[in-house]
Amino acid sequence: MALIRFGVSIEKDLLEKFDRFIKDKEYTNRSEAFRDLIRQELIQKQWQTDQEISGAITLIYDHHKRELVNKLMDIQHDFGGIIISSQHIHLDHDHCLEIVAIKGSPKQAQKLADSLKSVKGVKHGTLSMSATGKGI
Repeated sequence: MALIRFGVSIEKDLLEKFDRFIKDKEYTNRSEAFRDLIRQELIQKQWQTDQEISGAITLIYDHHKRELVNKLMDIQHDFGGIIISSQHIHLDHDHCLEIVAIKGSPKQAQKLADSLKSVKGVKHGTLSMSATGKGI
């Protein structure tokens, strides 16, 4: 892959804020930070245009809650077409962390995440969408 150099005109105060941002994020240089910001925008465009995404849904829940695990499994089976893996982790005697890896439509991913997060007993859930690597 060829690298291309180009110039960017930017206000001094905005550049100073950007430099503080890249220092806080521990980028080695501005170019890496610019590349990541551009990729992030391209990935968000993929989500909005319903292109295939990959990602993860994380859930924290109380495994003592009656029928909770069965409900979560039933929902996951309903969305088997986009789930590529799941991992169950015992955080302590009462709480579990479930990580569900997904690949498919952003709309289906959001629907699955919303379905899982809304089950009584789920204390917290997040959806993190990314790209499949194509188009970025």
